[in-house]
Amino acid sequence: MATPNYGYEKRQKELAKKKKKEDKLKQKAERKVGDPSGDDNASDNDGIDPDQAGADTPAQS
Repeated sequence: MATPNYGYEKRQKELAKKKKKEDKLKQKAERKVGDPSGDDNASDNDGIDPDQAGADTPAQS
């Protein structure tokens, strides 16, 4: 009787795991691109820091 090739089985498991992880990351990226109501939408404040919003007013001495 032939002995099992554990190295081959391990490699196949690793490849399957890697493929599954890549697919999951791809789906996550597609969701992020397709979702316009994401939390990282910085166009709300046009890049202006609220603490420095009045920075162009003259300083009081």
